[in-house]
Amino acid sequence: MKSLPYAHDMIKVTQEMCDHNGHMNVNYYYKLFDSVYTSFYIDELGFGEDYLKSGFSTFTLEDSIRYLDEFTLEENVYPSFTLYKANKKLLHFIGILQNENSEIAAIFETVLAHIDLNKRKVVNFSDEKIKHLQNVYLEQREMIDIPFNIKLHIKDIDE
Repeated sequence: MKSLPYAHDMIKVTQEMCDHNGHMNVNYYYKLFDSVYTSFYIDELGFGEDYLKSGFSTFTLEDSIRYLDEFTLEENVYPSFTLYKANKKLLHFIGILQNENSEIAAIFETVLAHIDLNKRKVVNFSDEKIKHLQNVYLEQREMIDIPFNIKLHIKDIDE
């Protein structure tokens, strides 16, 4: 499979990342997914420090990781992500970790809710923000063909 639209630099599995079974520990799968999608979330989608200062952020509602193959010491990991869906209050990201043969070793999905930090409640994105998210979502959607089942679901903006 080709990578998803937001591809991160290759990451080499280190000794620190390996567990007693001689392969990358599940904690590092999550750490890789989290660090990669966080840069996409901040740099491409505009959820950086200024957004936090405006009184808004997102909270994770649900995560799903599927482990399909292992990574061992010194192997190269190729992470990539896409904003799979967005609506007025929620974001759904999909990420994959691939090996050197472009085979998927792990699939990550997460759903985030837009939060008013003063009220600590789920609220709609601003019209400007939802327009930006929808533009990214629609642009990336044309570039992907996902060959696996999606586990998490949110309503589309039109639903």
